[in-house]
Order: sequence, then structure tokens, then C-alpha cells
Amino acid sequence: MSGSNALGLSALAGNAPLKRQLSAQAQSRGLSHAYLISGPAGSGKHTLARLIAAAMVCSGEGELPCGTCPACKKALQGIHPDVITAGEGGKAISVGQARLLRADAYIRPNEAPRKVYILPNAQDMNASAQNALLKLLEEGPTYAAFLLLAENPGGVLTTIRSRCESLSLGPVSPSEAREYLRSRFPQLPPEQLHQAAQTCGGLLGRAVEALEHSDSDPSACREAARRLLELMTAGNELELAAWCVCLEKWDREALSQMLAQAIALLRDALALEAGGRTLSAGGEEDSLLQATAALGRKRLLRCVDLLETLTSHAAFNVNAGHLCGALAAGINGGTL
Repeated sequence: MSGSNALGLSALAGNAPLKRQLSAQAQSRGLSHAYLISGPAGSGKHTLARLIAAAMVCSGEGELPCGTCPACKKALQGIHPDVITAGEGGKAISVGQARLLRADAYIRPNEAPRKVYILPNAQDMNASAQNALLKLLEEGPTYAAFLLLAENPGGVLTTIRSRCESLSLGPVSPSEAREYLRSRFPQLPPEQLHQAAQTCGGLLGRAVEALEHSDSDPSACREAARRLLELMTAGNELELAAWCVCLEKWDREALSQMLAQAIALLRDALALEAGGRTLSAGGEEDSLLQATAALGRKRLLRCVDLLETLTSHAAFNVNAGHLCGALAAGINGGTL
């Protein structure tokens, strides 16, 4: 694409500096042939990749992607023949797949001026696969573009990183999260959207997943999170272990929501301990103050770390039984 059109990234929430950087680049010299898009799970890596890919194949006028031309519609729907997501089921590509991709890149685009490859989980590619990709990044055809997605860019070889422009995504603010979720889920009650925005840690993908799997009762998740805080404050190891066993009956989505609620309560306890105001607690200040007195700042921080680790494990299909066992062991086993 030429370097004369502004880049429209309004579909990506937050990340204003990154959006300004990309838009200025599009208007001055055009988009690069290779980007390494990094950020935690749920930060918008796939959204940004789709928008860049659509901009690269867009045939409309004015801001790119225009979102209305046939090329944009197909790219944003994931059916454009010149926008290819490599790997199966979002997995990192193998060395054999990298070689096939390299051969495919030399076949000219079907209908667009560029041919765009999206590579999820680039940090999981082994060294052989990354080295097979390296030559393509160095000497590939001018029409080919590559969007590498990584939660941990440090897992990508230095030689690969040096040939890509880096785009690092970060969490959005609670107000940005609320605005996005209101637009995405207009049918849901404002209280539920507010709660999702407050407990997602600025990672919209996490909030979207929770709301899309909201068969579990949000009030039940909140009540369970309160009970977890009470048991942690009381320090009764046997009672806490028995309660964690009962959680094994929960599905992973509901358990993830409960953990997110518990993290929000612990952060509120930390805010109160520091003399600040709570973000999401409603009428729970007394129990939060008890938690700060019983646990102290360092242990509260370790509790947050533990629950965030378990939440990330839940995203990788770890079953509820293992998560509950790790929860009880982490709290009772002296790691906190």
C-alpha cells in the first residue's frame, strides 16, 4: 500500500501511542513487511493483526482499512485468500510448515496487492522453524507481509526480532474497557459489563471470554470470591482445603470468573491498605480491612500473583480439579 492513507484502528481499544505510531507510519512510508505484535493473552494481538492485514489488502478510498470494500470485509471475516493464518488451531508452526509457507509466499497474491501471513504464538516456534522463516523475512518477495504474534517476544530469536518492527500492546483502562464492552455486548446489563471491565485487568479478551460464557451466575462467582477472601483471612487450612475441593464441580469458565473476582477484591484490599479507594467493592470495606490486617501487604501481593497464575492456567485448558488443588496448596503450603 502507498504511504498516503491514514490508518483506522478504532476497533482496537486503548493503546493510543501505538495507534498513533502506526497511523503516522502508514501516512509517511507505508506499512512494514514484518511486525512482531506482542502482549499478554487478551490484549488484542489478533484484533490488531486483522486490522493491519485488512489495511494491506484494502481496495477502498481514504482511511485504511475502509471496512466497506469487498477486500476489507473478507479480511475482517477471515476469508480473504491473500490473508493466511499459518498453523493449525492457532498453534505455532513447525519447521515443515515454515518451509511450506516459504514456498507459498513466492506464489503471487490471488487478488490483492499484498499477501499477508499471520503467525500466532510465534514464541513457541522452535529454533529450526524460526530459522526456516528467517530467510523469508530477509529476502522474501516485496508483496509478502508477515505478522508474528507473541505473548513473550523474548521467545522469538533475536535474528527474527531484528527484522520485524515491534508493536507492544498493553492493558486498557477500566473506562476504555467499559466503553468497548458496551459496544460489543449492548444486550447485557450495565452492572455485568461494569464488573467485567473492573475484573479483567485491562485485558479485553479475558472480559469478552467471560461474557460470552456467562452461563454461570455472576452473583455466585462474586459470593464465592468473598468466601475465598474470608477463608484466607481466617487462616483455617483444613476449612480452606475442603472448600477448594467443592470448587472442582465448577466448569473452567465459571472458575476463571470467580478467580478474577477474587483478584479484584484483593486489589481493593491493597488499595485500602495504601490509603486509597476501592475500585469494585460495594459495601465490602470491612471485610477488606480485615484481610489487610490479617494478611499484610506482602502476602496480599503474593495472593494476587497466585490467583493470576491460576487464571492464566485456566486459559490453557487445565482442568478445574488441578486448579483447585493448586489453589489450596498455594495458600496452605507456605508459598504465600
